[in-house]
Amino acid sequence: MKDMPANKLDPRVKSVWRINDAIWITVIGILVGISLSPIAFGFNGIAPVLYGIFGACMLAIYIIWLVVLPPIRYVRWRYEVSEDYLDIAKGIVWRKRYTIPFIRVQNTDTRQGPILRAFGLASVTVATAAKEHEIPGLEIEAAEQLRDRAAELARIAREDV
Repeated sequence: MKDMPANKLDPRVKSVWRINDAIWITVIGILVGISLSPIAFGFNGIAPVLYGIFGACMLAIYIIWLVVLPPIRYVRWRYEVSEDYLDIAKGIVWRKRYTIPFIRVQNTDTRQGPILRAFGLASVTVATAAKEHEIPGLEIEAAEQLRDRAAELARIAREDV
């Protein structure tokens, strides 16, 4: 099997992932908690037990998604740009490896949401006819350089055909 790609993401991306995940977990938790109300209060005396179990599950989810997973996810996320292709490796349980030939690349973009912007980071997106591939959490200057290099290599690959 081929060696893992050499380049890592910016370490600040772990904080971005934690904030994004905390927001989603909280929103879903509130919605589930609200939907439990008719069940909990419909049966006499079950509400404290049901909400206790729900609280314990929420605590476990917060610990797993905000403490355990970000460092593992960060270690597994790698990318590398060669003259002919972009190589991306990611995944914790289901590991994925993408080799994207530049001849297939249609466009490259940088993206920056409010949380990425607050940390001085950006994502690079490389689009093919089949799928968009995103490299999240790069320093802004590095993201712009990667975007421009991928676009240039894609242009060169199309000219060679």
